[in-house]
Amino acid sequence: MTQAACSDVLFIEPYYGGSHKQLVDLLVREFGGTLFTLPPSKWHWRTRVSALHFADTIPEPPKLCKTLFASSVLNLCELVALRPDLGKLNKVLYFHENQLIYPVRKQLERDFQYGYNQILSCLLADVILFNSHFNMASFLDSIPSFLKLIPDHRPIGVVERIRDKCSVLYFPLEPNLHHNIQIREQTKKDVPQAGTTTPQLCSSRSTLLSQKLTCLLATPCLHILWPHRWEHDKGPDEFCAVLRKLLDARLDFVVSILGSHTNDIPASIQEVIPLLGSRLLHKGSVSQQDYWRILTEADVVVSTAKHEFFGVAMLEASYCGCYPLCPNRLVYPEIYPEECLYNTEQQLFKRLRAFCLRPTLTRANLQIPFDRFQWGTLKLQYKHSLHL
Repeated sequence: MTQAACSDVLFIEPYYGGSHKQLVDLLVREFGGTLFTLPPSKWHWRTRVSALHFADTIPEPPKLCKTLFASSVLNLCELVALRPDLGKLNKVLYFHENQLIYPVRKQLERDFQYGYNQILSCLLADVILFNSHFNMASFLDSIPSFLKLIPDHRPIGVVERIRDKCSVLYFPLEPNLHHNIQIREQTKKDVPQAGTTTPQLCSSRSTLLSQKLTCLLATPCLHILWPHRWEHDKGPDEFCAVLRKLLDARLDFVVSILGSHTNDIPASIQEVIPLLGSRLLHKGSVSQQDYWRILTEADVVVSTAKHEFFGVAMLEASYCGCYPLCPNRLVYPEIYPEECLYNTEQQLFKRLRAFCLRPTLTRANLQIPFDRFQWGTLKLQYKHSLHL
């Protein structure tokens, strides 16, 4: 349990890791409140049984507490049924992702209960927030076909009962993002650099971009970044297939394959790592300090995702000056301009091949609206949603 000075908000996060952790930590830091969490592992069990855990461990909320904020991993219905006192609070449900369109290899592998729990939680919630328009639209549009999986006595009017409570509230970039840039520039001098010159202290994003161009002109070797979980829904097979094509073409590049993973590493990654040899600069999970340093050093950031509702790492890397290359699907057309989108694996290869031959092309002046994801822009909307 984490508690700040203000007790107006009860925050519950059953999967306290990644962007889920980043968001509630920011909200508690900015607005105060009490935070209850579980570690970010065994996701399927978190969504199945965490309500009982929190019902047993959360004390009676103080009289000043007005709002319960939880991610959609929590089964809100079960929690309120077990703890009616919590049901009296304003219940805010935040969707980092939705289970109705989660990609599975076969339809039989889809667990109906995960999506059904999210629908029930929405029926109970007072406010429903999504991190993107794509997330909200894909969830609402999928409810009718999803409920048709019920063999008989299907509920009616569910979308209409949920829709008016829904709105989009973008995931915020960290308010101290410039500070992160400065910290990594100050501390990276003792870290060996592969193919780059150490930039100086960055006081702004424009300074960072200027320094990246200087480094690229001095040592023109493309640094490709892929910062995603090593799981099938993030498309590691597709990314590794493109890397193999780049190797076959004998192009000059280095790569960082970041992201958390279990012991069950995708075969495509296991097979491509020895082929890359010294071209592979970084792999797997890294410290926060190294994460920001790598984002500063990289030239292009790639997504091959089949399942993405916002893409925090992609946006952070883009903010740090990486040229984003994203599939022309999911949330990406909502965030990135057309020149950053590709339709096929072959198109991705051709874009990376062009960048390998002329790395300075990655320094194009892209029109990405970072302002709408800045905490300064979103703070009042979050405050209003929390009834503060």
